[in-house]
Amino acid sequence: MTFQEMGLRPELLQAIEELGFTEPTPIQQQAIPVLISENRDLVALAQTGTGKTAAFGLPLLHLVSDDALQVQALVLCPTRELCLQITRDLDDLAKHLPDIRVAAVYGGASMDQQIRQLKRGVQIVVGTPGRVHDLIRRKVLKLDAVERLVLDEADEMLSMGFKEELEAIVDQTPEERQTLLFSATMPNSIAGRFTKNPAEISVGSRNAGASTVKHIYYMVNARDRYAALKRIADLYPEIYGIVFCRTRQETKEVAEKLGADGYNADALHGDLSQAQRDYVMGRFRQKQLNMLVATDVAARGLDVNDLSHVINYNLPDDIEVYTHRSGRTGRAGRRGTSIAIIHRRETGRIKQNERMAKVSFERKPVPGGREICEKQLFHLVDRMEQIEVNEEQIEPYMSVIYKKLDWMSREDLIKRFVSVEFNRFLAYYKNAPDLNVKAESSRSERGSRQTEKVRERRSKTNFTKFYLNIGGKHNMNPARLIGLINEYTNDSSIRIGKIDIEKNFTMFEIDSKHEAVIEPAFNGATFAGQLALVQKANSSGAHKPKREGNFGKKKKKKHRKGKRWVN
Repeated sequence: MTFQEMGLRPELLQAIEELGFTEPTPIQQQAIPVLISENRDLVALAQTGTGKTAAFGLPLLHLVSDDALQVQALVLCPTRELCLQITRDLDDLAKHLPDIRVAAVYGGASMDQQIRQLKRGVQIVVGTPGRVHDLIRRKVLKLDAVERLVLDEADEMLSMGFKEELEAIVDQTPEERQTLLFSATMPNSIAGRFTKNPAEISVGSRNAGASTVKHIYYMVNARDRYAALKRIADLYPEIYGIVFCRTRQETKEVAEKLGADGYNADALHGDLSQAQRDYVMGRFRQKQLNMLVATDVAARGLDVNDLSHVINYNLPDDIEVYTHRSGRTGRAGRRGTSIAIIHRRETGRIKQNERMAKVSFERKPVPGGREICEKQLFHLVDRMEQIEVNEEQIEPYMSVIYKKLDWMSREDLIKRFVSVEFNRFLAYYKNAPDLNVKAESSRSERGSRQTEKVRERRSKTNFTKFYLNIGGKHNMNPARLIGLINEYTNDSSIRIGKIDIEKNFTMFEIDSKHEAVIEPAFNGATFAGQLALVQKANSSGAHKPKREGNFGKKKKKKHRKGKRWVN
């Protein structure tokens, strides 16, 4: 089905043609006819970069009334960047509909200016939950005439803690509204919360990776993770990608190391002000930066279509997060590469990703010095071949240059030219070690040495026991638990003792010097879509849960008398 066969307004068809859209994407083919002809709720599942904005934007613009200057459609999205991107896309599609006004409302910008725009009258509002909720409470934004509500990336908004704001906003809209949920991943619980008997559209398998993305991984020792990242950056001289880290601190450290080592990289994390964030993103979009180092939260809503690589400096805990990360490359028919840097204990998670995300990973050896130097050399030669020569500007200097270099032979001149930029790679990789994990034959020997070291450390450390209401049934394992503790405490140096994973809960020990930070750090934490509750055990272990999630409740206190539990 073509755009012309969908029955869209002529003004929209003209804009579509001028924007260079020739054929609708699969999500647009399925969603637009339904939204134009039926007034029922819709849940649409499609990977990032498949044209979701136009899939709901074209029907909104087609159905909105030009004459009435009141809010008829509300689009909610998780971040400022996505809000601005959706607004720009709607403005481009509505370029031949001068009476339709779209307003963007989001935090980090002047509220007074946004209030003035709303008071002048708009038909479509695109906003983030926090700012929309503020404007409703100030009685500036009125939603009583809203006919269509779009929740773009609803799962992301909930995971970012906007549950109360979303529910308060939805309560202000009419009961008979049409609700549209668009996302790359969509748990059934979210759809049931906001829609009634929705039509469902799915492009590709649920939570499946895009077919245009190649998935590879490198296995190294944990201490060599950064060295492996550098080699990946050197192996792909034209890299333009995002490096995902687990914590803000790790993001800062990796970006600072890359900058100090001469790479065009910067960090994006929650400690940046909005002005700093805009500056970093501006440089990245203009390709003044080759690599953006970011956390998942900070990167939400970024809309950059031509990423060549996504690098997982740490694998995320949730399959959906990996799918969302990898979906940022390989867009619009381009090929992309998603890379994971892992250590030996994470091989099981690679297999789990393959099974649940329906993708295939290829293990590759970490590139060595010879391979990287060869790649950089040919890249330099390619740049030289493709460079544009401005004859007029360079001509006045050529006679001096010829005179200065006429003593060199052709071969000597080429060698010296290549060495100008190439020498630093030759020097750095001259005695570069092999970063690949060694053969399995020495595994038992290493294991014995590690066990002895652990025993020695434990004998010198006092530990405090904690319980977590998540266990084996939630796919918890020691590596993921350690990752959670590092992430939520923002401290990877905390010593961890015994770990005991049961079906419904997990027991773990923490160096007693850090026990005070554990429970506050996990306040509001989630794992695999479930609230993660952590509680310190008393001296007799009396807080050991008998079933999932039974601690953290204060209605009844249990005490142990002898060997019996009593209330």
